[in-house]
Amino acid sequence: MPQTPGPRAVPPRIRILSAACDLFYHHGIHSVSMDAIAEAAATNKMTVYRHFPSKDVLVAEYLRKLAQEADAHWDEIAKQCAGDPQTEIRTWLAQVSECVTHDGERGCALANAAVELPEKDHPARAVIEEFKKGHRLRLVKLFGDAKLRDPEGLADEVFLLIEGARINIQSLGVEGPASRLVRLIETLVDSHRQ
Repeated sequence: MPQTPGPRAVPPRIRILSAACDLFYHHGIHSVSMDAIAEAAATNKMTVYRHFPSKDVLVAEYLRKLAQEADAHWDEIAKQCAGDPQTEIRTWLAQVSECVTHDGERGCALANAAVELPEKDHPARAVIEEFKKGHRLRLVKLFGDAKLRDPEGLADEVFLLIEGARINIQSLGVEGPASRLVRLIETLVDSHRQ
């Protein structure tokens, strides 16, 4: 019977990034030390620094990885619903609903990082800003393709609702006002139909 490879079979860079993703998301960037990441990755601090020369570089890579995963989800939805923007909106909303009703939800990792990293020259800020701008532009395109009125205004309203809901869920939980997010977005989308 084949054995499952142990943690050491996974390359150190992948183990380090995986450990950092989990720790940063669940505990916050500032409260997690490089020692804790090394321990969680079953390696040592020298190896961590060999792959990521500073914590700032590791934080930027953590956020880049999450942004790429989110973009891949968007791409998959677009591929599944090619040529049918109405179905794409419904499919996307189902994913949004899943996201904001998940018990382990601690908000958007990129928004959380923006709050923790106010320094405009931090390498992670560029990752955050690029992703958030890209997310908004995807909404504009989707709403434009669906022939909704004022796709830019609608995208801004939906974007702000999502951002607010993901922050709100951290203080009032999945049963709080965030539970109404999808219905609010549906109402907004319907109000923009021509």
